[in-house]
Amino acid sequence: MKALKIAPSILAADFARLGEQVRAASDAGADYIHIDVMDGQFVPNITLGPVVVAAIRKYTTLPFDVHLMIRAPEHFLAPFADAGANLITVHAEECQQLHRVVAQIHALGVKPGVAINPHTPLVALEEILPYAAQVNVMTVNPGFGGQTFIESMLPKIARLRAMADAQNPELDIEVDGGVEIHTAPRCVQAGANILIAGTSVFGPGASIAEHLAALRRSIET
Repeated sequence: MKALKIAPSILAADFARLGEQVRAASDAGADYIHIDVMDGQFVPNITLGPVVVAAIRKYTTLPFDVHLMIRAPEHFLAPFADAGANLITVHAEECQQLHRVVAQIHALGVKPGVAINPHTPLVALEEILPYAAQVNVMTVNPGFGGQTFIESMLPKIARLRAMADAQNPELDIEVDGGVEIHTAPRCVQAGANILIAGTSVFGPGASIAEHLAALRRSIET
């Protein structure tokens, strides 16, 4: 079984204390920092760009997993790589030349990922799986944090894991949306090994370290 990793999503962090919260997540044992980039066109929200990524890069040595929920992501690959991205994920729905975009990410020395929205069938990934480092299965409709996990995505994760075992056993499978202590263990059982968690890490009620510890306990038991 692949190592289980937690990637706190800074979409749910306090943007007034972003560097501080990135450092706190890093110190608490996070494996990646997940950065949601939205342009108000591909999804109905606007977040941040390469300047912010570069600004928070100095607060941690953890890999930056940059998720581009934007139109024409191929035009922004180099700026995010230069800003410190270690992984760049693009959406299958937005890339008409997905193989070319994945190759461009590779050429920048960055690991390529592909994301799919809840309505997108897995057949959209069939030809790209051998070339991707990870697939992000959206378990909510993208655009906003704090949404409810879509239960029907669990069998989709399991089918993707079977596809990956046949075509690319090293593939990481991420789940993104509604991940918390109750849904996380079921995602792992289905075959995911990277959990993207926003509100359940940066939300109220406990410290970042306490939230992360609870989430990790949920998947390790």
